[in-house]
Amino acid sequence: MDTKTKTPPKRPKRKAQQLQLKNLRYLNMKAAQQPELGIASIELTEAYTRIDFNYTAPDYYVNGGWIQMHPQAFIRPVGTNTTYTLVKTINIKLNPSKTYFKHCGQRHTFTLFFPALPEGTEAIDIIEKEAPGTYFNFYNIRFSSWLKLNIPKSTFIYS
Repeated sequence: MDTKTKTPPKRPKRKAQQLQLKNLRYLNMKAAQQPELGIASIELTEAYTRIDFNYTAPDYYVNGGWIQMHPQAFIRPVGTNTTYTLVKTINIKLNPSKTYFKHCGQRHTFTLFFPALPEGTEAIDIIEKEAPGTYFNFYNIRFSSWLKLNIPKSTFIYS
């Protein structure tokens, strides 16, 4: 009987490569002054576009009402027909579900994620739904004039 133990074959070592991804966040310094719905910030990376909103439940609903987001919401660079459809939401439910408020005046923040925009985009339209009704639609948002923060992010990719 052989009592020698075999050592497992060695796996080739993977090298970690560090990529510097450009990450820009634009802060809307006037967001706090917007009465019901305002865009707080827009973040642009090579992987996604993130848009943060502030919402205050209006006083014409007894319990503050509700909000929701249309699943086919999109953004488009101003002056183009190219659209980037909603990928993910944080803190807001998608239609037909609703995010309910407990009282009027309640503050709520939520985030929408879209695919990355082309480099050099300076203004966008944010469209929940282009149809008659009350939708969260914003046209010609010139975020490039907002306070710009460069936030380098590191991502490791193994090869």
